[in-house]
Amino acid sequence: MIPRQQFGSTGHESTRTIFGAAALGRAQDEEAAPVLELLLEHGINHIDTAAMYGRSERRVGTWMDRHRKDFFLATKTGERTYQKARDQFHHSLERLRVDSVDLLQLHNLVEPAEWETALGPGGALEAAVEAREQGLVRFIGVTGHGITVAAMHLRSLERFPFDSVLLPYNVPMMQNAQYASDFEALAAVCAERGVAMQTIKGITLRPWDEREHTHDTWYEPLSDQADIDLAVHWVLGRPNVFLNTAADMSLLPRVFDAASRASDTPSDSEMQALVERRSMAPLFT
Repeated sequence: MIPRQQFGSTGHESTRTIFGAAALGRAQDEEAAPVLELLLEHGINHIDTAAMYGRSERRVGTWMDRHRKDFFLATKTGERTYQKARDQFHHSLERLRVDSVDLLQLHNLVEPAEWETALGPGGALEAAVEAREQGLVRFIGVTGHGITVAAMHLRSLERFPFDSVLLPYNVPMMQNAQYASDFEALAAVCAERGVAMQTIKGITLRPWDEREHTHDTWYEPLSDQADIDLAVHWVLGRPNVFLNTAADMSLLPRVFDAASRASDTPSDSEMQALVERRSMAPLFT
């Protein structure tokens, strides 16, 4: 089974590997059908989806009648204004077939103008706070991609006491000195304030460039089990972070398998050897 730890200050113990339900968005029905059993088999108790993940919310919704109590349920809104975010969130509740979710996240809040809109008067944050006051959501988070996301999350935490953040974390990204510095600063604030820290892109190999896309991820992922083991064990070797799984159904069992066997953190030399052997490259520059 995959270990659990406190999800920030929420009082919930989440599995350190969180099901990134973006994988359900483009999956075929025959691929999606066995996912619930896979989650239950590995003891996964936290699902992360979003309004913009294709059919993901609807597919998760088919599980909720029987399994709502088994999962900490998170979704996201990518809208920036109050009314649009409110409307999108209520549609998410309908698709998920639930009266409330545990966590509502402002999705990919990195671009400065969008940030000002979403966190300003009449912005999406007001819709999230309203939903919390109405008992439709318990906690509020923020997510993002790109090289500036850690710094922007720090700004977000100065503006509002978010309960969680989500951002990329892998060896090539952390070889960027500025990103690594921003990430460490964010990690320190999250630890001090009890903010849950979710990580994504943990098994990134490199950008697709002109190569044929062999997986549903929007980056080329590591796919060999031994390579995934190293990447997953490296992420989980950092205390107090969570690893959200990749948006590809074929990779899901391999990531869960790696997470269930995580023990010692791979050394710097082991990870550098992986980077060189597989010609790993940062997704964002």
